[in-house]
Amino acid sequence: MALEFETIPFTSHDGFQCNLLRVKSNQPCNKGPLLLVHGAGVRANIFNPPNEKTLIQMAHDAGYDVWLENWRGSIDLEPNPWDLDIVANNDHPAAVQKIVQITGEQELKAIIHCQGSTSFMISAAKGLVPQVKTIISNAVSLHPVVPKYSRFKLKVYVPLVTPLFKYINPQWGKHAPDLKSKFLRLIVKVFHQEDDTLVGKFVSFTYGAGWPALWRLENLNPETKNWIQDEFAEVPLSFFHHISKCVRAGQLVTNDQNQSSYPDQWKSDARVVLFAGAKNLCFLDESQKKTYDFLNQLTPGKHKLHVLDKYSHLDVFFGKDSHKDVFPIMLQELNEN
Repeated sequence: MALEFETIPFTSHDGFQCNLLRVKSNQPCNKGPLLLVHGAGVRANIFNPPNEKTLIQMAHDAGYDVWLENWRGSIDLEPNPWDLDIVANNDHPAAVQKIVQITGEQELKAIIHCQGSTSFMISAAKGLVPQVKTIISNAVSLHPVVPKYSRFKLKVYVPLVTPLFKYINPQWGKHAPDLKSKFLRLIVKVFHQEDDTLVGKFVSFTYGAGWPALWRLENLNPETKNWIQDEFAEVPLSFFHHISKCVRAGQLVTNDQNQSSYPDQWKSDARVVLFAGAKNLCFLDESQKKTYDFLNQLTPGKHKLHVLDKYSHLDVFFGKDSHKDVFPIMLQELNEN
């Protein structure tokens, strides 16, 4: 049976309007609140693919009060020129506070992905989400490491397109509204010959260094492959400028002249469980391995790392076998404390 959601607006600390989706439940949620945080240029619905079982369903059935955050990078909200600092300082702390206010629970757990993960880990590093006691992070967290071609794209392509665009939108694979977006669409058509939809190809052009970049096609069922076309839209160039600084530094840094290290500021007492797809061509699995080594030095034996041999980036959440290969591991880690 399909789950129903209640939409709960919240105001970020700088006044930006975001929202939370809460699973409506007729059963006891005795394991407390669980927050799911999406990545860049998508939305909370990215955790809700047309698969046999979703992470949302399995977490709900396991007794969690499941919440999904649409932070300002969500395509359901007004496009805006965000960076990781802005999101970390304003969106995630406000979302967590809203959940605490509504539920009365003083502790919660979170599953975070990609730029939802990097920004949330900045919030944790700064001590802004002390209520979150378990964090499951997928793909990248404190130490972004990307393929060589991605480094080239960040160094060369981003400065080239910045004078022309404020946002890149994979929906241009369906409809390119002007000459410059039509030109990018043509480039995607020429250079991406993989058996994917044109929106899917545009996603791979925008993120990472693969054909495709964010999933393994063999991990998707046909319904999900088609569903993806409506799950990606605007991502601001302002984000790419910030992540470029972080990639060059080998760690998350502030988006200012000082470029201060966020790992050096780590203030969270949360247990962090890191997931990495061994075939990820957006952020290499070395990203999560480096963060694990860093956290394990701080508090040996507390944290965990799982490398998923046959997975890439987002197929961790919407792969046709994720309910067998991935979600049981995540739930086991959530249940540990």
